[in-house]
Amino acid sequence: MPDHGRDAPERDRLTTAVTQLTAELAELRRGLGRRHLLDLASGVVVAQLALSPADAMEHLVRLAESTGVSVEDIAADIVNGASGTTALLGSDVSRLADGPGGGERAEDPAARAGARQARRTESAADAAAKSGGSIDDVAETVLDGGLRPLGVRGLWLFRRTGTDCLELAGQAGISTLEATHWQWVPAGLNSPLHRALADAAPVWLPDGPPEGERLPGSAPRGARALLPLRRRGTVTGLAVVDWPGPRELDEATRRTLTGLAVPVERLLDAGTTGAARAAGRADPVALAPLLDQLTHPGMALRTEPSTGALHIEHLNRPALDWAGRVHGSAGRPLAQVFPAVEADIGRLARRARETAAPQRAARLPIPHRAGDPDPLHDVRVLPMDPDRTVVLWHGATDPGMSLSRVLGRLENLAAFEDDLIAGTSRWSEQAFRIFGLDPGTPAVPLRRLAPQLARDEAGKLDDLLTALTQRHQGAYTVVRALREDGGLRHVRIAAEPLLTGGVLTGITGVYQDVSAQHHTEIALSATYDRLTVTQQQSAVRHQLVLQLQQAIVPEVPVLQQLPGLRVAARYRPAAEDFRVGGDWYDVLPLPNGRVLVAVGDIAGHGIDSVTGMVSLRNALRGLAFTGHPPARLMALLNEVTMHTHGNPTATAVCALYDPADRSLHWASAGHLPLLLLRDGRARFLDPPRNILLGAMPSARYTDRVTPLAPGDTLLLYTDGLVERRHTGLDESLAGLRRAAEQLGSGSLDTFTDRLLVSVTGDTDDDTSLVVVRVA
Repeated sequence: MPDHGRDAPERDRLTTAVTQLTAELAELRRGLGRRHLLDLASGVVVAQLALSPADAMEHLVRLAESTGVSVEDIAADIVNGASGTTALLGSDVSRLADGPGGGERAEDPAARAGARQARRTESAADAAAKSGGSIDDVAETVLDGGLRPLGVRGLWLFRRTGTDCLELAGQAGISTLEATHWQWVPAGLNSPLHRALADAAPVWLPDGPPEGERLPGSAPRGARALLPLRRRGTVTGLAVVDWPGPRELDEATRRTLTGLAVPVERLLDAGTTGAARAAGRADPVALAPLLDQLTHPGMALRTEPSTGALHIEHLNRPALDWAGRVHGSAGRPLAQVFPAVEADIGRLARRARETAAPQRAARLPIPHRAGDPDPLHDVRVLPMDPDRTVVLWHGATDPGMSLSRVLGRLENLAAFEDDLIAGTSRWSEQAFRIFGLDPGTPAVPLRRLAPQLARDEAGKLDDLLTALTQRHQGAYTVVRALREDGGLRHVRIAAEPLLTGGVLTGITGVYQDVSAQHHTEIALSATYDRLTVTQQQSAVRHQLVLQLQQAIVPEVPVLQQLPGLRVAARYRPAAEDFRVGGDWYDVLPLPNGRVLVAVGDIAGHGIDSVTGMVSLRNALRGLAFTGHPPARLMALLNEVTMHTHGNPTATAVCALYDPADRSLHWASAGHLPLLLLRDGRARFLDPPRNILLGAMPSARYTDRVTPLAPGDTLLLYTDGLVERRHTGLDESLAGLRRAAEQLGSGSLDTFTDRLLVSVTGDTDDDTSLVVVRVA
C-alpha cells in the first residue's frame, strides 16, 4: 500500500495528543477566567484590609464558607463593590465576614445575580483576550456566558472609524453571510445606529426597529439593544444585541447588558481587531459567504508562508458540526482541529497550489479502521490563490453528521446510513428503540430489514429499494414493524441514494415512529363519524323547530283587512342556519270589535326560546278575550312568564285598536318604542316605563292611549331589525325613522318590503315587523 503521509500508529498518536491538548487548552481558558476574577478580588482585599496576597485568598475562602456563597460569587461581589457596580452596606469588605446579615447588598436578589454574572463573564472575556483569543472569541464568551440566558440570538461588535463609519469588528451567534451585509455602515445615515453613537446613550427597541428602518439581526420584529462602547470617555464603537422576537427589556436586563459591554470596550480600544482578522477571520466578501451557502462541509485554509503550515480561515456550519464545534476553530492550525487528515489534506493542498488544478480523494484518511475518527468522503481541494485553498467533502455517510445529532434530539426520529462500498450500516440510538433491538447489536441494512417487518410489508420495502438502487431516486413508505417484545410499530422510512461520480455508494435516511399518529388518525376518524351523526341529528331537530316556528309565525303572511285597519307583517329568521329565535307577532280581531296587535321577543335562541315564545303568544291570545286593558294583560302575561319552563325573560308590546274612535290603547314591557308615521313625518311614541316580562313576580304595568287619524302608519318591531354591533341604539333608531319617512308613500305591502330591505341589523338575530295603517 502506498505511503499516504504519516503511518497509522503515528497518526493515531498525533490525533490523541492534539485532542488532549485542545481539551486542555479549553479548560485552561476557563480556569484563566476564574483565576483572573479571584486575583482581582484578592487585590481589593489586600488594599482594604492590608493583608498579604496569600492571606487575602484565604480570606475569600472563609467568606465563601461563612456566607454559603461560592468563592466566584464572593469575588464578583467584592470586585463589583470596589468598582461601584454593586453598592455594599458598609465602607469596607470586612463586613462580609460578619455572616449573612453583615454581607447584605442593597440590591434585590435579581440585580445581585445579574451583577455577579456580568462580572464572571467580563473576567472570562478578559482572560480569553489576554490568552491570544480574537475579538470573535471574546464575543462568543460574552454571548455564551451572559447573553444566551437572556434569550439573545446574536452579538454584533462595531468599531467606530475616524470618519464616523461603523466597521464590523466581531460577532457571535450569526452567520458570515449576515455579517457580510453589515461589514460597513456608512456615516451620515440617520439610523438608530448613528443616533446611539451621537447621543452616546443606549437605545432599547423591545419591538424591533422602527417602521422603515433596518438593523442587524435576522428577525424584522426581534428586539434590539444598541449599546455605545466607551473608552476613556470617548465612544469607540457600538454593540448590537438582537433577539429572535419581541422581548420586554426590563431594568434588570438593561443593567446586565450594560455591564457585559465592558470587556469588549477595552478590546476594541486595544486595536486587536486587525490582528484577529489576520490570524483567523475569513474575508467575508470573498470565500466565507459562498461556503456558508453549501449544504456539505467546507472550509477555507491559509498557508503560512514561512512554515507551510495550514491554518483554518473559515468553517461553514456543516464543517463546524463535523469538527465538534471546537471553540475558536477559525484561526487555529488545521492539525489542531482535523489532526487525523491534516497530513493528507496538506499533501493535496500543496499539489493543488503547484499544479493550479483541483485535487481529489475518495476518502481521507486512508486506510480507515474501526475506532478511527470518522472519514471524510469525496474530498476536493481547490486552489484559490498562492496562499489559500478551499476544502470540500461529502459528509452524508458519516455517523457523526449534524443531521444525526439533530434527529437524536427529536422524539421518534432516527437516522440510518448504509455504506454500500464498505458493507457497513450505522443507526442512531433512537433506531434501535423504534425496532425494539438492543443497541449493542449490529445495525440492520435497509435491504435486510424485511425480517423486522410484518410479512405482507415486503412489497413496500422492495419498491423503496428499487427506487433507491435502480432509479437513484429518493422515496419513502410506511411499514409495520414487529418488535421482539411483541409490540407493533408503524414506521415511516424516508431515504435518499448517495452517489459519488454517478455511482451509488450508500443510502441515508430516517426512520420515524408514526404509531401515535396512526392511532390518532383512527381515533379521529371514529370521532368524525360520531360527530357527523350527531350533527345530522342536531340539524334535523333544529330544522323541525324552525319549521314549527315558521308555522306559528309565517314569514310572509298575506295582507290582512281588519276593522278600520290594514296590516302587513313580516318575520325574518336569524341569519345562521337553524339558529331559531324567540321573536313573535300577532294580529287578532276580538269579539268586542277591537283588534289585538302585539310583538314580543324572548331572550336567547334555540329550542327553549321557541317553546317559551309559543307559550307566551298563545297565552296572550287567550287573555285578550277577557276584555282586560293592555296594562292588566301585561301583568297577567308576566305571571305566565314567571311559571314558564326555563324561566325566560321577554320584552313585548300589547296594543288594542278601537275602530270606533280610532284610538290605540297600548302597554310596553321593556320593548323598543313604536314608530308613528303621519303626513310624511315620523316620530317615536314615548312608552310607559314598565319592567320586562319574567323579571319579577306581581309586577305592576301602566298603559297609554294614543289617538290615530286616517292614513297614519304605525310600526311595531323587534330589536333584530335595527340593532348593530358597532352602532349605538339611538343612531340605529334614527336610521329607522329616516327610512320610514323616505318610504312613506306607496302601498302598504311595498312599504313594508322596502323597509325590511333598507333597515337591517347585523347581530344575526331574528326579526318581527308589523306595519298598521289606519283606514
